[in-house]
Amino acid sequence: MPTSLRSRLSAFAATAALAAFGTAVPTTAHADTPAVNLATNPGFEIPTLPLADWGSIPGWNCTAGEASVTTAAHSGSSALAVTPASAGSNGECYQTVSVRPNTSYTLSAWVHGSYVFLDATGTGHDVPPAWTAGTGDGWQQLTTSFTTGADNTTVRLALHGWYGQGAYTADDLQLSGPAPDPARATWNVPTTDKVVFFTIDDGWQPTPEAEQFIADHHLPITAFPLPMPSGNTPDYFRRVTSVPGSSIQDHTVSHRDLTTLSAAEQQAEICSARDADQRIYGVTPTVFRPPYFTWNADTLQAAADCGMRVVVTATADFSWGQSNVYRGGPLQPGDIVLTHFTDTLATDLQRAYAAAQAAGLTPAGLAGYLK
Repeated sequence: MPTSLRSRLSAFAATAALAAFGTAVPTTAHADTPAVNLATNPGFEIPTLPLADWGSIPGWNCTAGEASVTTAAHSGSSALAVTPASAGSNGECYQTVSVRPNTSYTLSAWVHGSYVFLDATGTGHDVPPAWTAGTGDGWQQLTTSFTTGADNTTVRLALHGWYGQGAYTADDLQLSGPAPDPARATWNVPTTDKVVFFTIDDGWQPTPEAEQFIADHHLPITAFPLPMPSGNTPDYFRRVTSVPGSSIQDHTVSHRDLTTLSAAEQQAEICSARDADQRIYGVTPTVFRPPYFTWNADTLQAAADCGMRVVVTATADFSWGQSNVYRGGPLQPGDIVLTHFTDTLATDLQRAYAAAQAAGLTPAGLAGYLK
């Protein structure tokens, strides 16, 4: 990582982590919570995210080579265009959205083509799809509604055609209903247990020395890799998070300062990274670390809409040769230590481990403590 970026990260980290000390966002539900559109990139207007796979549509999961963005939109400047690659494909594009249990929602989308379907599954109840046999030369709105089950906190939204029926276009999807409560933010884990938490960000320089140190010391690691390095060396990240208590969590797609982005762009960054973790590792993150430790109220809501329970920064930075405990003094129970996948990671972890031992602390898995 460039030196300027390192400096920027350290400056942001110190400021934001101190600002986040002791903070938590209330999560009390209100009966009068307004209905909003919970869908990610519902109008297909967000450009391909930096560092994302070529041709990817932010927030959406489609069969490779079948989906693109067209300017022939129902509204705005963009719409989804899907051409199934064969008669054996229905050209499905889907996303997962977080919702409230026991809550009513309405799902709609504008479509163009023959035999186009709009589905909501995983709601806790059987929900028939909305569909059309054909829209002729114009657009048609498909609409369905559902009430989530008592234990349902996510739903799967899907657009698709039918086998052998050709291309379709879709735009202006809307999942209307109350949003989940915002995620809470913290820089540490309030606990009397004599534990400390080692976290590693980004993933650009996976080194065998760091992997060996983690294995030799049986360190539970919470990794926040970006999707691109994850895709480059997924087995490495599987190995370094193989110690019990370890986990892989969400760190956005593009490592941009989220406070410079709209709420919709933040949601696309977080949800798309979550989807990459599910696709590559088969895990669903519930903890989110904002790049540069910068976040705002939109971040907390976007994180919740993507299924994140906690937005976490850190209380100490041992990256690139540092030994910086933000509050001063030695490490304390519940501290979260920041490091990065760089060429110095092995020695950074060694230094952090020695600091933990000197304070009488044992490394533990972060996700299990963030209830």
